[in-house]
Amino acid sequence: MSVSAIVAHEVDGRSQAGLVQLADDDLPAGDVVVAVQYSSVNYKDGLAVTGKGRIVRRYPMVCGIDLAGTVEHSESESWKPGDEVIVTGWGLSETHPGGYTQRQRLRSEWLLPRPEALSLLQSMAVGTAGLTAMLCVLALEHQGLDDSGDLPVLVTGASGGVGSIAVAILATLGYQVAASTGRAEMHGFLRSLGASTIVDRADLTVASGRPLDTESWAGAVDVVGGETLAAVLRGLRYRGSVASCGLTGGTDLATTVLPFILRGVNLLGVESVMCPTRLRQRAWDRLGSDLPMDLLDSLTTVEPLRRLPELAEDIVAGRIRGRVVVDVNA
Repeated sequence: MSVSAIVAHEVDGRSQAGLVQLADDDLPAGDVVVAVQYSSVNYKDGLAVTGKGRIVRRYPMVCGIDLAGTVEHSESESWKPGDEVIVTGWGLSETHPGGYTQRQRLRSEWLLPRPEALSLLQSMAVGTAGLTAMLCVLALEHQGLDDSGDLPVLVTGASGGVGSIAVAILATLGYQVAASTGRAEMHGFLRSLGASTIVDRADLTVASGRPLDTESWAGAVDVVGGETLAAVLRGLRYRGSVASCGLTGGTDLATTVLPFILRGVNLLGVESVMCPTRLRQRAWDRLGSDLPMDLLDSLTTVEPLRRLPELAEDIVAGRIRGRVVVDVNA
């Protein structure tokens, strides 16, 4: 039995990915086989497929950090054939073959049941991006964020996958949301998700020359990093927090200790790859209740597996709006 897959190979020291056919003998070790129906396109996937980032750790590698499908075979007591499941992170597309295939073998402890409030397709519309957005919201809430103040919560990189879902969640929860983007054509889209204010990306990349700026944000979800994250830290309110989860604007952080020791602000690191199962489950439960399905559907497009090389280039270049679901059988 052969299946279609997007596989990265190392060619002349560089990673190159394309559509190939795989046999059952190509499946990795694991105790559960999943008939994959959907995956998604995340920034990390774009880096892996284009070879523009060091994501893949061994070759050949089936790309795709997310998958959703139906259990086909199980040696685990936790799962049986017919169970609908999702998998995100856990090294998929890095050290273990991922979701850009029609069939995958996995470790049973990585699987979660499909959230009751979401279809398999909607689960991948959420995917790692939406899970990360919800983990950011949970981190901010844990540090005391509430909707009682008069300052908005800032979301940077707001037109992308993590950012757009964060905007929708925060607006649904009753927060004023300031959405930052450098794409003027996305303003209407972001307002449709609930953003009350649009912030030009350039306003967060120009250094003010001061270690602290006017308190402008009750909290923030930052997908960008670099100069943008430094600007967010300078503008947080007293004891405000920023959940940092991305690096599209760079990995360097040029700041001072003054926001931390004079305003008591918090820089919260958020990651979703090795996130504990209990926290993952809590985040997925909250996504089912706090993310309106009509908004999720409005920011989602579905594409066939064969278009992944092109889609990967688009997401790395910042040309993707919202979320892209991959139908691996289309």
